Amino acid sequence: MEAFSALLALDDPADVKNANAATSAGFAYGLAAIGPGIGIGYLVGKSVEAMARQPEAAGMVRTTMFLGIAFTEALALIGFVVFILLKFA
Repeated sequence: MEAFSALLALDDPADVKNANAATSAGFAYGLAAIGPGIGIGYLVGKSVEAMARQPEAAGMVRTTMFLGIAFTEALALIGFVVFILLKFA
């Protein structure tokens, strides 16, 4: 609560700009994390469903699932890089 009251008391335009940049960067990263979270949940759910239907193909499905998780996590890392660029630019 103390940090929020300090934000409200900003008088210097540079401080206001920095506060707005930090807020928008945090919001951007939050939005960037939603997509990969939903994607990974969907991917794992469908992979478990496929393994339940065809247990003999579980190894191939698991390998493909881990590749999909890695590529989906890359989206979250890109969002984190954008967050850092917005915060310190």
